[in-house]
Amino acid sequence: MSINFVRTLPSPEEIKEEFPLSKEAVELKKETDEKIRKVFTGESDKFLAVIGPCSADNEDAVLDYVTRLAKVQEKIKDKVIIIPRVYTNKPRTTGDGYKGMLHQPDPEKAPDMVAGIKAIRKLHLDVIKETGFFPADEMLYPENWMYCDDTLAYVAIGARSVEDQQHRLTASGMDVPVGMKNPTSGGYEIMLNSVHAASHPHTFIYRGSEVNTSGNPLTHTVLRGAVNKKGQCIPNYHYEDILLLNELYAEHDLKHPATIIDSNHSNSNKKYMEQIRIVEDVLHSRAMNADIRKLVKGVMVESYIEPGSQKIGEHIYGKSITDPCLSWEDSEKLLYIIAEKC
Repeated sequence: MSINFVRTLPSPEEIKEEFPLSKEAVELKKETDEKIRKVFTGESDKFLAVIGPCSADNEDAVLDYVTRLAKVQEKIKDKVIIIPRVYTNKPRTTGDGYKGMLHQPDPEKAPDMVAGIKAIRKLHLDVIKETGFFPADEMLYPENWMYCDDTLAYVAIGARSVEDQQHRLTASGMDVPVGMKNPTSGGYEIMLNSVHAASHPHTFIYRGSEVNTSGNPLTHTVLRGAVNKKGQCIPNYHYEDILLLNELYAEHDLKHPATIIDSNHSNSNKKYMEQIRIVEDVLHSRAMNADIRKLVKGVMVESYIEPGSQKIGEHIYGKSITDPCLSWEDSEKLLYIIAEKC
């Protein structure tokens, strides 16, 4: 048993040269980053909606979806900042299954990492070009950050990665908000320790070099529910859960306490329609308590064009091939509810 080196991957510089970000997009990103930064620092009271497919598996469908989002964004821009989920790396609990566009640009073909790196870069650029949105993605592999660092407005670190040293240290060098999810066990302290680590400067090895980071003050928590010893889902989006997090935040020396509520995963027990009720519950909690309103900066929602999910090979346009998602119709209604109640 051994590791077989297949080929050397192109460098981030080579990929960016092949798929460059336009000068206009560079300036637009500065504006977008500043708007989102002010939400986390408390200078803006706008609410964030990180919304989109569980996995970005088809460029045409993703672009169709985000184009629809852009039309809604224009109508609710005074209250809500939409950050589209364009998740191109997918963690797998057992290691089996589709691992995202990075691995397989075509879910029905063999993995091709070079084609995958190019596909995700192109997809992010196309989203920017077509809609003006800068997307969110999950940092499954820290060393891949530099392939897309100029295209992303938000980065999520998943429940299985949040304890990893390299994820924490790489996040400390990012200049966009990074959401640290609670681990599957549900431990708040693990999540807060991860936020603490990423908020401070570090020296470490990254992509074959010794690097220094300045720390990322926009690192924050994401509540996504937990799983107990019996495999049962334990939600943590309720009023009391958020108050507890607020109390624990006070025990840590963190510049900008903030959290995002993930309405799916273990909070909904992957019952995707529950996301609507959960988001409304979170909005109610914010309305009832000033501390919760200050702490909760937004929600995450898994949403696509068609409701539910399908198996690879079924070819239903705009339907998830990973976790089930809300339909576009329900998602659009939910975004207007968020704008009304946030």
